[in-house]
Amino acid sequence: MKPSRLKTRNPWVWVPSLYVAEGVPYILIMMVSVVLYKRLGVSNTDIALYTSWLYLPWVIKPFWSPFVDMFRTKRFWIVVMQLLIGASLACVAFTIPASRFFQYTLAMFWIMAFASATHDIAADGFYMLALPPHHQAAFVGVRTSFYRVATIAAKGGLVVLAGHLELNGFGITYAWSITFFVVAVFCMALFIYHAFILPYPLPDRPAPRDEERTIPSEYLHTIAVFFKKDNIGAVLAFFLLYRFAEAQLVKMAAPFLLDPISKGGLGLTTQQVGIAYGTVGVIALMVGGLLGGYLISRQGLKFWLWIMVCAMHLPDVIFVYLSYVQPQCILIINLAIAIEQLGYGFGFSAYSMFMIMVSEGKYKTVHYAISTGIMALGMMIPAMFSGWLQEHLGYRYFYLWIVLSTIPGFLVAALVKIDPGYGKKA
Repeated sequence: MKPSRLKTRNPWVWVPSLYVAEGVPYILIMMVSVVLYKRLGVSNTDIALYTSWLYLPWVIKPFWSPFVDMFRTKRFWIVVMQLLIGASLACVAFTIPASRFFQYTLAMFWIMAFASATHDIAADGFYMLALPPHHQAAFVGVRTSFYRVATIAAKGGLVVLAGHLELNGFGITYAWSITFFVVAVFCMALFIYHAFILPYPLPDRPAPRDEERTIPSEYLHTIAVFFKKDNIGAVLAFFLLYRFAEAQLVKMAAPFLLDPISKGGLGLTTQQVGIAYGTVGVIALMVGGLLGGYLISRQGLKFWLWIMVCAMHLPDVIFVYLSYVQPQCILIINLAIAIEQLGYGFGFSAYSMFMIMVSEGKYKTVHYAISTGIMALGMMIPAMFSGWLQEHLGYRYFYLWIVLSTIPGFLVAALVKIDPGYGKKA
């Protein structure tokens, strides 16, 4: 048997790189675009509104996820979408210097967002098909952590690169154009790597269809089965509201760090933001994710749920401190961001594992896509008004509002039902 046709491979060979490939475009679209537009002079209100609309492909991906499930293999969709993502990034690089850069780059980000959302459907389904359940639990921290590696590479490394170019004679426009060209080359390299390295697991085939159903009826049936799950009301509330506060905080974090002291921000340079929020913070996020996944695999999701809920939400008060004190010591800023991100990474492990639990069953790929789509809606709506809210309240009152916004996260955690042994390694 040729190596390219191996039905299984060591998960360490492909799980980390697959989730880097999943994370890079998402981080570029949702977070790095915020820094890009802030540096190019776009207002906080427009940044929050238009970049939040880019969540829409992830929100509506459940509507086309059944087609990904029914036609071709997950492996096929992964490889093709990675090629499209790389091409879209190259187009972003070429359109940044244009006079109507905002419209053109947004159009390219939209194409990339649809490709990335489709890639997510296939990659998450491939993960569940290629690994047995106990490996899924053990690797949930690994996949989350390497997703954070992608965050470091994109939100940290690329922002630092752009900042470095800005400080060394390149205009802001051309510094960012070069930066996006670099990441386009990187994504093309991932496409080539996965075309050869991803295994061909036996379960990775088009989902079986009921011979008595047409394709449209099968499509509707797979979606309907999800909404007939037990305790679905609490499940939907959890997906929508667990990250209500974080959705707003994340969208305004980079503008807060970049805005001058006179406007209530911390006045950091582009490079300093790349290091503090995109590197130090993301490393802390990775540590939290790895620890969370490991502990869930040892004692189960139910045992750790409330500890993770507290870890997710309580550290948000750190941004209240930053907005009132406006410290100029970069060490204090880095430490504060690291603590908040460590808690976020630890708490998000519970969310990730809960989505996997809810998606178990015959249509796990589609149902996981529905779960992540609802999650994206829960991120999109709060993020859309966060820029407007911040500009009206100022950073100090905005972060007090964020603390109040954590209350729904605690309430929905009390509603969900979890098998005491779920996620625990047998």
